[in-house]
Amino acid sequence: MPTSEAAAIAAELRTAMGKLTRRVKHEDRIPLGQAAVLGALDRNGAMTTSDLAADQRVRPQSMARSVGLLMEQNLITRRAHPTDGRKSLVELSDAGRAALEAERGRRAGWLAQAIEAELTDEERALLARSTALLERLAAR
Repeated sequence: MPTSEAAAIAAELRTAMGKLTRRVKHEDRIPLGQAAVLGALDRNGAMTTSDLAADQRVRPQSMARSVGLLMEQNLITRRAHPTDGRKSLVELSDAGRAALEAERGRRAGWLAQAIEAELTDEERALLARSTALLERLAAR
């Protein structure tokens, strides 16, 4: 059972992260779920739809819909699996890579401007150290 201090920190962190996430979404041109799929393919390389679903923690049917939408937009391509003829791999197309880089640039650009405008040097250093802690929490 978490302590009341940990519970209070968790509630404040969840609220702040939610607000920040919603604000960053205003910069998005690609829906969040689709951007997450493009990001996974960028980080991991070609994957099956099932592997993508597991990576994103969604049902395979939901991932199949996302993959279909991304294919319609020519952001990903499909090719035969090299060792299993029953499967196929999806991967980023050149257009998908360019769209993902532009999306990341918009998000990071807004956030970098906000960090420069709103935070002191000391606060920036604290935020930089905090990112490692957030990564640890996210990986749990």
